Amino acid sequence: MHIYRKIYEFAASAGALEGYVYGKKDLDLDSLRNWVDNLVAGFRRLPGDVADEIQPGLDMTIGRAIRSLAAQESGEHEILEKLGSLVKGALPHSPDDFNKKKWFEGDL
Repeated sequence: MHIYRKIYEFAASAGALEGYVYGKKDLDLDSLRNWVDNLVAGFRRLPGDVADEIQPGLDMTIGRAIRSLAAQESGEHEILEKLGSLVKGALPHSPDDFNKKKWFEGDL
């Protein structure tokens, strides 16, 4: 698979997870096991320079998903630990933290 496709597939899955868990109540975290396992495996297969480049955005996207899930989970959970392994920087303050500046056409 071409690297651009790998990046897209990974990013789409990470963003979809964030959207899926946002604001949900009573989610069964165990039902997310395959999704999260695939995310972790997909990230590990990315070349190091690619992973380093996308890390700040990943920290925000996965961080917001962690904040959403942690709001309903009262303790440690394997899913939260696995997602946390993808985050290298600080977690966003809340699942609503969308303060990251986005790129726009002039930056290409």
